[in-house]
Amino acid sequence: MASISSLGIGSGLDLNGLLDQLEAAERKQLEPIVAQQQSYEAKISAYGTLEGSLESFKEAVDKLGDPTLYQSLSSSVSGEGITASASQAASPGRYDVSVTQLARAQSLASDGFATKDSELGAGTLSLTVGGEDISITLSQEDSTLEGLRDAINDAEAGVSASIIDTGDANNPYRLVLSTSKTGVDASISAMSFTPDAGVTSDLDTKLAFDIATPDPDDTGAGMHQSVAGANAELSVNGIAITSASNTVKDAIEGVELSLTETGDTTVKVEYNNLALREAVSGFVKSYNELKGTMGTLTSFDAETGASGELLGDATLRSIESRLRSTLTGGVAQGEFRSLTDIGITLQLDGTLELDEDRLNEVITTQRNDLASFFTGGEDGVGLADSLDDTLAAILDDGGLLDNATSGLETRMESLERQYERTEKSIDATVSRYRTQFGQLDSMIASMNQTSSYLTQQFDALNAQLNQ
Repeated sequence: MASISSLGIGSGLDLNGLLDQLEAAERKQLEPIVAQQQSYEAKISAYGTLEGSLESFKEAVDKLGDPTLYQSLSSSVSGEGITASASQAASPGRYDVSVTQLARAQSLASDGFATKDSELGAGTLSLTVGGEDISITLSQEDSTLEGLRDAINDAEAGVSASIIDTGDANNPYRLVLSTSKTGVDASISAMSFTPDAGVTSDLDTKLAFDIATPDPDDTGAGMHQSVAGANAELSVNGIAITSASNTVKDAIEGVELSLTETGDTTVKVEYNNLALREAVSGFVKSYNELKGTMGTLTSFDAETGASGELLGDATLRSIESRLRSTLTGGVAQGEFRSLTDIGITLQLDGTLELDEDRLNEVITTQRNDLASFFTGGEDGVGLADSLDDTLAAILDDGGLLDNATSGLETRMESLERQYERTEKSIDATVSRYRTQFGQLDSMIASMNQTSSYLTQQFDALNAQLNQ
């Protein structure tokens, strides 16, 4: 008898529907595995959130553990015309600064030219800029005013060239040269043009300049000095200082002055109390944010039954316990022994509270003691050191978080293998059901055919007997 390709064709029964129900029932074996996988994935994600918050807290701890924080300086200026920036090399103090002259870049202007693109004649332009001799070759093809400008700029000789239009009716175009740097020593001291052999050009006259013999009336031929290069002149606490630049370094040790106007100002260099205040308050804020993250991850809503991913998690409890122990343990040496001494108290909910008035008093009057409390000084162990060790045991490779995450990842791999094995078993079971249902379908189809045949025979026999 031919095999039946679709279940139920031979028997008339809904064997496909029954097989689907049986398969769905078998696949329920996968649901606990999937639920466990989702639980582990949520925990791994929660550990990642916790790690991010711990890293932020570590950054705040590292700031307080940096000795340079307690020696950092800031500068302030009373008056206008100067900005000041202090480095670690500066010393606290008050400095009276008087600026009588700003540094200037030199500027030269030529006589007028009738056009910008007429040929002027090939040759060699010689410049002495900042004491350095420079030669610029001007070819016949480039021997225009524009070509001369471009050749000077391309030479990168510490001079920039431009062309201005004066609006003069006859010779409106003038070549202007400006030194790239300010100061007397960066100036152009000499300039001349030598035409090539056989070339007729008046550039040797128009471009002539010697700073040693300037034209007193600025009316003769040649280049004219429209702005003389000048050094900045100032005094600091009555001591005269000159600078080729308006950025003056170390006139006050460790302080960079930027001059913008002449006049009298006062520069104050002080310890950077603001930076230290922000570092301590940032430490408190970061720890409280970490506590908030922990609270969210371990939360439980009695009304809805919803809970945080790490509710009851032993790793998180251990982390919280270690941090709290380190914070309350304080340090073994120094004027300050605990956070309470500097105005930071641990609240009942586990967060920190900062007394800003007490902190300001400590920063102002006991800065070195505060530094020793967090950094440990030269020989001791500060609170930042202890917290850093605790955080390292939590965050480093092989630490609490790494081990907890690795353990979950190992279990995830095991669940994946279990899922694959279970799925193969289900597929085999469903395949066996399909084979059995096919056999049942064939058997019922055969029985139906036999029944139909017998019915026909009995009907035929009855018909003969009734004749």
